[in-house]
Amino acid sequence: MSLMRNFMTVGGSTTSSRLLGFVRDMFMAAALGTGPVADAFLVAFRFPNLFRRLFAEGAFASAFVPIFARTLEGEGVDAARRFGSEALSALLTMLIAITLVAVIGMVPLMYVMAPGFVSDPGKFDLTVLLTRIAFPYLTLISLLALYSGVLNARGRFLAAAMAPGLLNVVFVAALAYILVSHHENTAEAGILLAWATLAGGVLQLGLVVGAAWRDGMLLPLRWPRLTPGVRRLTALAVPGLIAGGVTQINIVIGTMIASFAPGAIAVLGYADRLYQLPLGIVGATIAVVMLPDLSRHLRAGRGDLADHTQNRSLEFAMALTLPAAIALFILAKPIVQIIYQRGAFGPDDTLATAETLMGFAVGLPAFVLIKVFSPGFFAREDTKTPMWFAAVGVAVNIALSLALFPTLTYVGIAIATSVSGWVNAGLLGWTLNRRGHFLFDAKVRRNLPLVLCAALAMGAGVYFAAWWAEPFFADRRVLMRAGAMAAICLAGLLLFAAFCQAVGVIDVRTLVATLRKRKR
Repeated sequence: MSLMRNFMTVGGSTTSSRLLGFVRDMFMAAALGTGPVADAFLVAFRFPNLFRRLFAEGAFASAFVPIFARTLEGEGVDAARRFGSEALSALLTMLIAITLVAVIGMVPLMYVMAPGFVSDPGKFDLTVLLTRIAFPYLTLISLLALYSGVLNARGRFLAAAMAPGLLNVVFVAALAYILVSHHENTAEAGILLAWATLAGGVLQLGLVVGAAWRDGMLLPLRWPRLTPGVRRLTALAVPGLIAGGVTQINIVIGTMIASFAPGAIAVLGYADRLYQLPLGIVGATIAVVMLPDLSRHLRAGRGDLADHTQNRSLEFAMALTLPAAIALFILAKPIVQIIYQRGAFGPDDTLATAETLMGFAVGLPAFVLIKVFSPGFFAREDTKTPMWFAAVGVAVNIALSLALFPTLTYVGIAIATSVSGWVNAGLLGWTLNRRGHFLFDAKVRRNLPLVLCAALAMGAGVYFAAWWAEPFFADRRVLMRAGAMAAICLAGLLLFAAFCQAVGVIDVRTLVATLRKRKR
């Protein structure tokens, strides 16, 4: 059950961070609403995050972790530390160059990222300023990704999983100050949040560097050189720029198109944060735990253990994601109302964000499946195949976004993103199975249809419970609305768990025993 314990360790820490993220988003909705400052800051924050998830969490992690894990398994700690040091030096050099170019050339870059802002010079200039302040966050968070890969390959998951929560703590503090000082929806608020982004990045990096130092894996900086290890890393990372960051590429395409409708970027951003909760907890947890495990098993020639890891990961992912997707779809409006509707965020914003969230919820299982299937390629040092499938998904997203935006605006972008996710996930899963690299065992073939039935049964129960609770959701008291939502979610969870227990999909006693071992 070590795989399950690792899932719980990473998932528990990620859940804490995401809950802090909800608090952050509640404060942000109250302080900025869906106005021009919200649009400007979300673009500024998304810019370094795009590059981070492409270069660090996407391309770099998918290439670095398998090589580091195999070096650690086959050649020992010293060789792995030497390769890590070479990779760190090369990555830092590249990041400094990208940051300098981006900060200097931010104006033309913004014409590409948010072309719709050109018609509002004040909004455009504010976005450029905020992005220039926040962009060095890319360097901090990319180095965090490298050290997280080192720690994960060593079986140390806790520090890297806890790090994102520090950024949310800094954001909450900054937003609380904005609300108390009555700087809501002002340029000063956006500037303070941009500087808070940098402060949070410093704290995050400090946490994982400290953990690596305690583990004896602090990596010394060297003069950057094209060593054989760095060449191999580069060869694998280049196609991973697309493969590892397909979701972010789709979001950026949506941002570019949405910039032509006032407030659309903010609506997409708030809806994105809600469906990112289960995606971040389940999808990111799966990717973090699976990749080093698969790499070690394949290095040792244990294809049976690799298949076991993939099947259990698929089972775990769908058991959590399917009910979450159905619940988000059914409860979209009351969820948005409870979390966001206050201050500058009004009823019209709630309706727009809820409809967009429903569009994203349809694709949630696909986004998680991409996280489940991709390590099967990356662990075999194949980043080109996912790259081509990601390119197909991006093409589908562009075509559908352009077709749907004129009539459905931000909802059309959400639907296009979901459809492209399903296309990408389907291609990845079909190819792995055809190559014999992901063979579905009897347990998965039995359990997945039962999990789907349990999720649909839960969805029916939640739908009728939400209909019954409409008077509570209409109550002006926040605690009354939140209490009704908590009761519905708890009832849905119990209904889903009871069905799964009854048909033998899960064993509650086994889960309890695993949790007890984790606490020890």
